[in-house]
Amino acid sequence: MNVHESVDVAPMKVARVTPYLSDRYLFVEVETEDGLVGVGECGAWGQLEAARTAVEKFGDYLVGEDAGTIELHWNRMQRFGWFRGAVVGAAISGIDIALWDIKGQALGQPVYALLGGPARTRARAYCHVKASSQAQMVENCLRRKEQGFTAIGHLNPFLDEDRTIAYGKSHARKIGDAVAVIADLRDRLGNDVDLCVEIHRRLTSAEAITFAREIAPYRPMFYEDPIAPTSADAMGRVADKVDIPIATGERFSTLNDFQMHLSRGALSYARISVCLCGGITGARKIAALCEAFDVGVIPHNPLSPVSLAACLQLDAAIPNFVIQEFPTVGLEFESAEEDGDAAGQWLRGEQLVDEIPEVREGYVDIPTRPGIGIALSKRGRAAPAIARGVRMRAHKDGFVVDQ
Repeated sequence: MNVHESVDVAPMKVARVTPYLSDRYLFVEVETEDGLVGVGECGAWGQLEAARTAVEKFGDYLVGEDAGTIELHWNRMQRFGWFRGAVVGAAISGIDIALWDIKGQALGQPVYALLGGPARTRARAYCHVKASSQAQMVENCLRRKEQGFTAIGHLNPFLDEDRTIAYGKSHARKIGDAVAVIADLRDRLGNDVDLCVEIHRRLTSAEAITFAREIAPYRPMFYEDPIAPTSADAMGRVADKVDIPIATGERFSTLNDFQMHLSRGALSYARISVCLCGGITGARKIAALCEAFDVGVIPHNPLSPVSLAACLQLDAAIPNFVIQEFPTVGLEFESAEEDGDAAGQWLRGEQLVDEIPEVREGYVDIPTRPGIGIALSKRGRAAPAIARGVRMRAHKDGFVVDQ
C-alpha cells in the first residue's frame, strides 16, 4: 500500500446509549449496531439522577453516529450548550469511557495501547480506611498493612464521627486530637507505609496551615483538600505556607479548573476524577497539562470497579502517574446510609462487574483485556438504586460542618 493511502475503516454506528442507576453508582453502556458494548461510569455522586438525564440527552445525539470519532463527540458534548459543571462532566465521562471501551474491543487492544502503549504494567495502590476512633483507625491500618498495602488513604485524622451529633471543639482540641491520630499511625506503622491524609475540605485556611505544620514531621505522602477546593488563590496560599504536598482536584470537572490551580502553585498532586472530568479523553488532556508543570497524577476513585478499570488504563499510559486510589471495604467503620456495601467484599462494588483486578504486594495489575478490561454483571444493570439525600452534619452553633 502506498504510504499516502488511507485505511478505510467502517464506521461503528451507535445503536443505543443506556444509563443504569444501580446501587450507589451510575453506569453507562453504549452499544453499536454490530453488537459491541462499551461500559463507563459517571462520577457526580449526590447528583446521579441529574447526570442520568444528561446521559439520555447525549444518547439521543449519539445514536446513528460513528462510535470511533471520540474526540469529535467529546468536543460536541462539551461545547454545544455553553454551560458545564459536574453533572454535564459526569455524563460526558461515562459516555467517553464507554466509547474508548468500544474502540479497544474493536481493535482487540486494551485502551492504554491506543494511548501510546504501557509505561507500566501495574499500578501502586492505596486502600481505604475509615474509623470513628483513634484506636479503631490504628487497628484497621495495621490490618491493611498485613494485607500487603504500602500506602493507606482516605485517612481522615478528624475521624468519621456520627453525623447526627452536632460538632463543636475548641481550636486546640480540634487540632491536637487530629495530630495525635497521625503521630500514632506513624509510630505504629513505621516508615514502610505511606499516609495519604484526607481532610475533606473541613478546615479554614488558617486551620489548614496550622495543622499541616504540626503533622509535617510525620511525613504524610500528601495532604488532600484541606480547604474547600473552590478558590485556586486560597489553595495556593495554603500550599505556599506548608511543607507537605497538597493534593486536590477530585471535584474538578474541566481542564480549566486544573489550569487555574496549576498556574497558582496550588497543588503537588492532581486528583483527576476520570468519571467527572470528561472521561479518558479529558483525563489524558489534564495529565499532559500536569506533566508540563511537573505535577504528579493520583486518580480519584471512590466509585465502582468500572471507574477503577478506566483509571488503570490512564495509569498505564501516562509518565506522571504516582499512585491509584483503591476503594477497599470490609474493615472500616461504615455508616448504613452511605457505605452499606455487603460485608466481606474486598473492592467496593465488586459484585456489579464480571472481573476485578488482582492486588499483589500493594500493586494492582493493569487489565490487558481489549477495551477497559471490565463489563457489567447482570446485577450491575439491575441492583436497586441507593439514593443520596441532602444532609450535612450540624455544628453546635446551628451552621453546617463539612465531613
